[in-house]
Amino acid sequence: MTNDIAGLDKSDVALIIGSDTSEAHPVIAARLKKAARKGKLKIIVIDPKEIRMADYAEIYTCQRPGTDVAVLNGMMHLIIKNGWEDKKFIEERCEGYEALKEEVDKFTPEYVERISGIPAATLEKIAELFGKAETAALYYAMGITQHTTGIDNVKSTANLQMLCGNMGKVGGGVNPLRGQSNVQGACDMGGLPNVFTAYQKVGDAPVQEKFERFWGVSLSDKPGIPMTVAFDKAYDGEMKAFYIMGENPMISDPDLHHAEAALKKLEFLVVEDIFLTETAKLADVVLPASTYAEKSGTFTNTERRVQLLFEAVKAPGEAKHDWQIHQMLANKMGQNWNFGNAREIFEEIRKCTPSYAGMTYERLGFNGLQWPCPTEEHPGTPVLHIGKFTRGLGLMTAIPFKAPAEMPDADYPLYLTTGRILQQFHTGTMSRKSPGLNNLAGPHAMISVQDAEAIGVKNSEKVKVTTRRGSIVTTAFITKRCPKGTVYVPFHFAEAPANALTINALDPVAKIPEYKVCACKIEKV
Repeated sequence: MTNDIAGLDKSDVALIIGSDTSEAHPVIAARLKKAARKGKLKIIVIDPKEIRMADYAEIYTCQRPGTDVAVLNGMMHLIIKNGWEDKKFIEERCEGYEALKEEVDKFTPEYVERISGIPAATLEKIAELFGKAETAALYYAMGITQHTTGIDNVKSTANLQMLCGNMGKVGGGVNPLRGQSNVQGACDMGGLPNVFTAYQKVGDAPVQEKFERFWGVSLSDKPGIPMTVAFDKAYDGEMKAFYIMGENPMISDPDLHHAEAALKKLEFLVVEDIFLTETAKLADVVLPASTYAEKSGTFTNTERRVQLLFEAVKAPGEAKHDWQIHQMLANKMGQNWNFGNAREIFEEIRKCTPSYAGMTYERLGFNGLQWPCPTEEHPGTPVLHIGKFTRGLGLMTAIPFKAPAEMPDADYPLYLTTGRILQQFHTGTMSRKSPGLNNLAGPHAMISVQDAEAIGVKNSEKVKVTTRRGSIVTTAFITKRCPKGTVYVPFHFAEAPANALTINALDPVAKIPEYKVCACKIEKV
């Protein structure tokens, strides 16, 4: 998030797009609901299904899956046409405006309606409410990123917020909501194939020299391989071994039949996890790790807040801290790592990570600090981009609309989209160990009343959902919250895995799969 959670109630308007917030991010959702109930905040929800947050919205509308660029371009078209853009902000702090203006000029409300299904009059109301707001925030999650146009979608959200002067402002910003507890921290620490810590780029000569001096080793200047691409390389026999840590791709990866075949072609598979997951069952070696309550260190949350974590209970049996496992393995391979605890590792992090440099365990204390925090005198940074952008001028980018990789047709006439539900978490590794949670929510396919009537199925009866990748049998959940022509399947459930259906089509830059849209059909069982 460019902004902090505390500033949420300083917004006049919040646009939620591509985020089922109350299901996937209930803490932030609760704060948004509270602000809306107080009458301070007006919420706009744009989502392919009528999520619970729509109940608190000033305006809710439903777009066809995969049409977010068209919708955001349409909003910008109307904002510019009516003179609601922040001209001073654009002139002083941005570049690329003229190219953006030329691109969005064609996205009239009527044109956007043909692409997205959003009525032209509704789009006009959304653009007016957002464009006239003194301060507007934008929230998104994987409904924006998990597309073959994920990068385009994200750039479009940034375009909109720069156009309206909502960057570097308390209560504004572009706020991606992170899906797991330390995914932000993992990225900060270089858990991406093309960067070191703090997003210092692999292949950048000064960065390479810095880390080679710091560690006293020679480093490759070639970026690593994204996980989605690695599975293709394993399937083709090019990659021979995987080390999978805290991830369960046998539930979470697209086109699971392809993922399973890729894993089974490996010569050696190691899985490090806290339970014997569906992926771990395929492993040659399983290394038992420790849970959050059994370890010390730091977690970094969605608002970039670095927070201390202390061991509350001892890990059972042979389970060890992740860093201990990695250190033992590194030393078996000829290294001489000698960290004694997580605090020592954090001290090394500070030395090579500019955005964490000013943090110490003493300074983190109970409340933590938000990066960037470059010196020990720095208070941390709740809001990014105040006064200027890191790159100098904010770059506006002209983004054309591109359709999803696979669209409904005569054989597969419906959209399939996937996501989360409140009662289960991610691949169910932890939450599905709870009978109570399983009783609250099991596998299902959410379908519209019209589509249910068309196939003659009643609520809680069994349906078969089929795509070009495969089929699952699950329970029909018939609801008015799902529009005609769209089927929604939560991905948590191994016995009816949504990702047996999804397409392994990737964003050309980020290499993220298009989990959020493909073509399907449904039948009564």
